[in-house]
Amino acid sequence: MKNTIKTILLVSSLIVSAITPAHANEELLDRVAAIVNSGVVLESEVNDLLASIKQQAKSNNQELPSDKALRIQVMDKLINDSLLSQIGQRMGIQISDAQLDQTLNNMAKDDKMTLAQFRQKVIDEGSSYEKYRESVRTELISGEVSRNSVQRRIFVSPQEIINLLDIMKQQRTNNVEYHLGHILIEFPANASQEDLAAAKTRADKVVELLNDGSDFARIAITSSGDANALKGGDLGWKNINEMPTLFSELINEKPKGTIVGPIRTGLGFSIVKVLDIRGRKIVEVEEVKARHILIKPSIILSDAKAQDLLQGFLNKINAGEATFEDLAKEHSEGPTSVRGGDLGWADPTSYDPAFKDALASMKKGELHKPFRSSFGWHIIQLNDRRMVDATSQMNTNRAHQILFNRKYGMESTRWLKETRDEAYIEIFEQDDK
Repeated sequence: MKNTIKTILLVSSLIVSAITPAHANEELLDRVAAIVNSGVVLESEVNDLLASIKQQAKSNNQELPSDKALRIQVMDKLINDSLLSQIGQRMGIQISDAQLDQTLNNMAKDDKMTLAQFRQKVIDEGSSYEKYRESVRTELISGEVSRNSVQRRIFVSPQEIINLLDIMKQQRTNNVEYHLGHILIEFPANASQEDLAAAKTRADKVVELLNDGSDFARIAITSSGDANALKGGDLGWKNINEMPTLFSELINEKPKGTIVGPIRTGLGFSIVKVLDIRGRKIVEVEEVKARHILIKPSIILSDAKAQDLLQGFLNKINAGEATFEDLAKEHSEGPTSVRGGDLGWADPTSYDPAFKDALASMKKGELHKPFRSSFGWHIIQLNDRRMVDATSQMNTNRAHQILFNRKYGMESTRWLKETRDEAYIEIFEQDDK
């Protein structure tokens, strides 16, 4: 079978002969440079890529290896492209013209050009824009095939993430400073159990007052036995390594406003507050707390009837004839009905686009008129909004991505080598005549 393929391809290497007269010269239009499974790499493709690389190197004043060495690299790339393209076809991966145009637009923007200017640049460099466009499509398909095939082979364990997070934390520590406030509730040098208990009671009361919103500086001036009491307990800015070990272990990675204590030391009970932080990147995301009633259209219940039904519920709620919670328990479809439609706190971007857009336009306590999402018809009540610190989750995601990327390069090379080893590849020697 392989010999049959080879014979057919060689015979059909695009040699055109004139039928009359019999002695007319043959004109070689193209030839097969390599067979790759059921596909081929043509000599014209090799020459086009060689010319493109040489043109780019000339523009960048870059030296290139010998033509022979360069051709080997070009052949390797085109063989890989052919293999990945064939796998992509079997996987059903396609890059539409719209996706391709968007990619080219992004490439033009990266070069601070319009698409028309980018197109002209390609032409000025001696390339065909149509061929360049198709080469980008090939790269996109190859990338998608590689990602789909390789990512299934990569496992990042939770322990690997923890280990990397520890290293990242140590690196970040040197750049982060905390503005601390300190209150010391003293006890005598030779304190009895009663003295310790009394001091602990006072310290607990101070923490309670602070958690209830009392002014830290005022309480420090009133109650602290520390040398900085008259400064409102202000310890100034400190790197984590400059703090007492007891403090640093409890303060590290904590957000602004954190109150720690009482911490027992040799002098008494310390209470520390993080007044401010600098040098640390804080990532905050908005969360919303909402409830909804969902009605799914069916053969019996049309879209219009579902919308009208929800509008009726909304009228009852506004008139005080029913509560949102009771109507959700009785009529809403889906798992949230038992909770009165309560969706809990969530990042709105995790919702259906129509649901997310509806929430974005709402104020706290507001009801939204019936609208359609991919799940059905809804009405929403927005209960609250809040900003939450997502720094920890961001760092975890970043650690996972770093570990994944480390493994991806090696695993991608291994997968491609295995794919080539399993493929039928035959490279034909270049005809110098």
